[in-house]
Amino acid sequence: MTRGDLYLVKHPSSRDPKKQRVFVVVSRQVLIHSRFQTVICAPIYSAYDGLATQVQVGIDDGLKHVSSIHCDELVSLPKSMLTNFIGSLSQDRMQNLANALRIALDIP
Repeated sequence: MTRGDLYLVKHPSSRDPKKQRVFVVVSRQVLIHSRFQTVICAPIYSAYDGLATQVQVGIDDGLKHVSSIHCDELVSLPKSMLTNFIGSLSQDRMQNLANALRIALDIP
């Protein structure tokens, strides 16, 4: 598991209307390899509102259609839920994700 990996998660939460959703791992690599049981992830939705905190992703990233990462909705997921690997973000997408996370977390 590495930062920028996409995983299809079944039943991510009781509040999510979908039975499964794709998430991208955004935790730093040292945490991913640590003894901690969870990692921080951002959900991917088919909706794109053009916000600076959203990153468009699509078929090149392993998805079935154009979607967007929503960095304003970060969640902590158990590593054990991240078993259905979909793909990995490119270096360009990772840069876009880093910028969107800075904006979402109000980091200069």
